Amino acid sequence: MLPKVSVLIPCYNADRWIAQAVQSALDQTYPHKEVIVVDDGSTDRSLEVIQSFGDRIRWETGKNRGGNAARNRLLELSTGEWLQYLDADDYLLPDKIEQQINYLSQASSADVLYSPSIYEDCQGETPQRQIYPIPEPYDPWILLARWFLPQTGSPLWRKQALLDVGGWEPEQPCCQEHELYLRLLMAGKQFEYCPHAGSVYRQWSESTLCKKDKSKTQQQRLLIKDRLETHLKQQGLLTPERQHAINQARFECARMIWLSDRSWAEKLAAKIKSTERNFIPSGSAAPKFYQVAYRLFGFSAAEQFAQLKRSFIQ
Repeated sequence: MLPKVSVLIPCYNADRWIAQAVQSALDQTYPHKEVIVVDDGSTDRSLEVIQSFGDRIRWETGKNRGGNAARNRLLELSTGEWLQYLDADDYLLPDKIEQQINYLSQASSADVLYSPSIYEDCQGETPQRQIYPIPEPYDPWILLARWFLPQTGSPLWRKQALLDVGGWEPEQPCCQEHELYLRLLMAGKQFEYCPHAGSVYRQWSESTLCKKDKSKTQQQRLLIKDRLETHLKQQGLLTPERQHAINQARFECARMIWLSDRSWAEKLAAKIKSTERNFIPSGSAAPKFYQVAYRLFGFSAAEQFAQLKRSFIQ
């Protein structure tokens, strides 16, 4: 018998988007599902829109307690073996759940079945869609370190796995799915990659949780990387490839932090050197000229060269 999937939608002041999110859940071609919405104390018309779906969904409302508290309440209300979380400003393609459930036949041990997300930029006149691929190797520790594991709506989550780790962390201010990914990995839960992209992550505002305080977001990202590194060390699982992925991610954070806090960025660069003496950055964050400067003169000098180059281009 096919497993039941609970589609779980937390909503806070999303009257512009919530109808599409709910309708995309109801329109799933996978038949064995339920749709549950928790309104987290909205002050706009969100609750009115939610109620308009009648008995096609289950819903609940209460005072505003935050996104992860709402996700945990949805976890409590769910009756499915598998969970599909869906933020109120995102939506699903019709075959998203069906494709992933079908894939479970070849990944039966999965606790988290993750797929690429479709990013939809709505900040221009015409929405633009782009699939954000998840690169190989599909080592979830490396993917988490590099921030390549997808946003909340991409995976199917085994309900029991979330219960085993205590659900979502209510006090986590941002990077909430990444903090949950980390605890699931630390608990030995199995992550499996499915190539089908069926969740649409809408980018429409600079005031979303991860964008309105970029310093706090960087801080939380780095804390997660530190916890990840410490756990792998303690378990004897910190391979050179995983260490390099952690340091590449630290480097990318350091380049962004340099623009506002050079002292913090330099401390990150020193941490990289202390854990991987011969580290050389790569990827789009480190063009060839930058790599040469980094190798010869170090992080701070490379940043100063990059700043000088930018001033000439301008």
